[in-house]
Amino acid sequence: MANCKPQKKVLLLCGDYMEDYEAMVPFQSLQAYGIAVDAVCPGKKAGDYCRTTVGDSGAYHGYQTYTEKPGHNFSLNATFDEVDFSKYDALVIPGGRAPEYLAINESVLNCARQFSDSGKLIAAICHGPLILAAAGLLKGRKCTAYHALRPVLIDAGAHWIEPKTMMDCVSDGNLITGVIYKAHPEYIQLVVKALGDKIAGSDKRILFLCGDFMEDYEVTVPLQSLQALGCHVDAVCPKKKAGDFCPTAVHDFEGDQTYTEKPGHNFILTASYEGLDASSYDALVIPGGRSPEYLALDETVIALVKKFMQSKKPVASICHGQQILAAAGVLKGRKCTAYPAVKLNVVLGGATWLEPDPIDRCYTDENLVTGAAWPGHPQFVSQLMALLGIRVSF
Repeated sequence: MANCKPQKKVLLLCGDYMEDYEAMVPFQSLQAYGIAVDAVCPGKKAGDYCRTTVGDSGAYHGYQTYTEKPGHNFSLNATFDEVDFSKYDALVIPGGRAPEYLAINESVLNCARQFSDSGKLIAAICHGPLILAAAGLLKGRKCTAYHALRPVLIDAGAHWIEPKTMMDCVSDGNLITGVIYKAHPEYIQLVVKALGDKIAGSDKRILFLCGDFMEDYEVTVPLQSLQALGCHVDAVCPKKKAGDFCPTAVHDFEGDQTYTEKPGHNFILTASYEGLDASSYDALVIPGGRSPEYLALDETVIALVKKFMQSKKPVASICHGQQILAAAGVLKGRKCTAYPAVKLNVVLGGATWLEPDPIDRCYTDENLVTGAAWPGHPQFVSQLMALLGIRVSF
């Protein structure tokens, strides 16, 4: 509409082997809130991709530092050499290994300096502040980061704030810094608020139905997006309790006739499945991946899904998650989409199939939101927000 305020725009500064979550969660969550995000990388153009890493705690293996595995291929949607930095309201810098080499790229340092000189918001997480240190932007500024960066950031003149947990963030004027991706809920909320947002209706309780080898993005992106809005989110898995973890799967397309699978992050559950009071939640979210295959055989899962659908509470399911909905018999007469290979389950379950064309298209049918795959997260989260009455305005 002509009288609408201009849309906020954020520049995401990417590089090869940036941390997988630290790129995709801000990228898709901010879009879900109605913020335009351009992802760029020096030396690459729109349509190219950056490789990412899955950084995880080495404690699972008795190591003294984090482990690293290959992550998703992250597609860029803009060209670094063509963007006008003055057109953006904020710069967001993921961590991982990318900042090590980006910090010696003068065009990257000039980009950061331009945002700083104009007083615009800069947010950097994990190893991201290395770029700000190299650009000379941390002198006298309060900041935090992954703890191994402490010596170099202090040498750069920063007022180092020692993190008490991996979820800590520090805000100092136009600068926001976070420790690692576990800090995303506060980190993203600080970014959105600094851009002048107003969040309404976020006092909701949302349940995530998890399982081993659910898709990595499909649990964490919507979960942290909703947490950043202020929602209370619990993630549970049958036969597991709070503090246990589910291994996840990285599903991607790399030139084969179907998706590839690589090990993802270990996802920590926030609540116990046994004794769960489903009536205390306002919505149910079902990630995809391989977990729905076996969760669809669990009678307690079937009963849980039926309870949400019968009560007309919002249910959001993506990718292979609709295998559970079909097994529960709750798709009869409904309209929905899913990952294309799940079409058979959906149609045999009595639903009208909605083609996911393009693959990021999502649909809402009464209380049911469905999507085909993780590229659809912005629509998926936005449509669930609409059902829950959550609004973000600027």
